[in-house]
Amino acid sequence: MHTLSALRAGNLAGIKRLDLSCGLTEFPSGIFKLADTLEILNLSGNALSRLPDDLYKLHKLRVIFCSDNFFTELPAVLGQCVQLEMIGFKANRIKHVPAAALPPKLRWLILTDNQISELPSELGTCTRLQKLMLSGNQLENLPDLSNCIRLELLRIAANRFAQLPDWIFSLPRLAWLACAGNPCSDADEASAMSKHAIADIAWESLALQQPLGEGASGIIYRANHKSADGVSPVAVKVFKGEVTSDGLPRCEKSAAIAAGAHPALIPVIGKVSGHPEDKLGLVMSLVEPSFVNLAAPPSLESCTRDIYAADIKFTLANVLNIALSISDVTAHLHAQGLMHGDLYAHNILWNEKEQCLLGDFGGASFVPQHDPRLALGLQRLEMRAFACLLEELLDRCNAPVEESHIVYALRALQLRCNQAKVNARPLFDEIRSSLSSLSAELLK
Repeated sequence: MHTLSALRAGNLAGIKRLDLSCGLTEFPSGIFKLADTLEILNLSGNALSRLPDDLYKLHKLRVIFCSDNFFTELPAVLGQCVQLEMIGFKANRIKHVPAAALPPKLRWLILTDNQISELPSELGTCTRLQKLMLSGNQLENLPDLSNCIRLELLRIAANRFAQLPDWIFSLPRLAWLACAGNPCSDADEASAMSKHAIADIAWESLALQQPLGEGASGIIYRANHKSADGVSPVAVKVFKGEVTSDGLPRCEKSAAIAAGAHPALIPVIGKVSGHPEDKLGLVMSLVEPSFVNLAAPPSLESCTRDIYAADIKFTLANVLNIALSISDVTAHLHAQGLMHGDLYAHNILWNEKEQCLLGDFGGASFVPQHDPRLALGLQRLEMRAFACLLEELLDRCNAPVEESHIVYALRALQLRCNQAKVNARPLFDEIRSSLSSLSAELLK
């Protein structure tokens, strides 16, 4: 984090990224001295309510973050920043989004946790748009985005949608959708939860130890659970109770429970009761330390694609085992009335024993079982996320020549999963069967 005194003293000359969080109420004029180099400006966690009308003088600015401030309107001057690709104004007080605020190169827009009830129709002309994050607002409708053919990730959870827009299934690249916590999904969430009884685990019976990880929705701790059978090590996720970029903690907890049992899911033992601050929590089996994340989350540059270790390589057996495991667990989730919504390598744990675990239900949505057409459409939409995963694995596969025919078959399968026409894509049951056949062929 940089300091205002360093900016004023001229000590930050030549930097490409500036991070200032120091209670600012006004935009520091000294930032303009960085105009020839500044590309990323992070002013999150201040008390700002406006940006200067000449912000466009930062002519190299590509990314701006102004989350956790006091903006009530998305500043129109953003639209004059010709190089601006990414805008993040999460957790403000924004009610109005003027069309003028949309820059020509907009690729990634984050307006999570505001008070927006309407978006300008001009958003549909942002044909470079890849990520649109709108969870935690007051939206009942969206403008027609059918021309946003590059849109890959859409977060509209925790709004007021009575139904999903029809044009969602016309988007050829949409792969990651979160829409839980809306009127159109609340009944399906309640129905799914009614089928899954789960034990209450008293907070007093849990002895929390060190944190194992922290995400947008909560913190996971290692803990000891004291029961009539003795003391056993567990993992406890305590939800923060805030709207996240994916949606509501309540929906994530419901989805994790409704997912049920599967070898590629972390078992949920029970839900926390009696938390002293009334926070939601889940008690889960402790994952063995041999498991590691398959990849890291997307970067600002990659936008929607995960980041793999530069030297990572997969054998064909690795690729088939991971793909088969993930297709099987995703088919299982769909059968339970769930869409994962965040089917990414960074949400997959795997180990040297070729075991996989799919985690993070923050973006999960409840598939409407009363509407088979919509349910199948959502399943096929998620198929593109699987296609991206399979492509990434194959791009890092070092199969020998004698296995090349199986690689070609996998490439052909990946293309089928990635078809531009959503309704032409296969379902996960079919993909699982095809992968099983290829795995058997590899073992011959």
